[in-house]
Amino acid sequence: MIINILITTLFMLGFWGLLSKKNILKKLIALNILNNAVIILFIKTSSRSGISAPILVKGTDTITDPLPQALMLTAIVIGMSITAFGVCLIYRIYQKYGTLNLEVIEREHIAEHK
Repeated sequence: MIINILITTLFMLGFWGLLSKKNILKKLIALNILNNAVIILFIKTSSRSGISAPILVKGTDTITDPLPQALMLTAIVIGMSITAFGVCLIYRIYQKYGTLNLEVIEREHIAEHK
């Protein structure tokens, strides 16, 4: 029960940061928090099916399903790739505009293209 509350809190914290922050880097961090909350939820949920790791050893009858864990490992790799790409984009935006504030960037971008 406590783990579910912590996962929900982590998810809501990431969602709040994604919606409320004006800084692009903080939004990226919030997106990572949200992604990690979903991954933890899937791993926690998938661990209910068995008690042993999916290693074939004699005497183990109740193993966990390895498919959700493999999918979450893929999600971790994709999340890390998206983060690296996002940091590169944020760096380029900072080089061009000199700030990471979205409102300032939008104003300067609109002023450039008028």
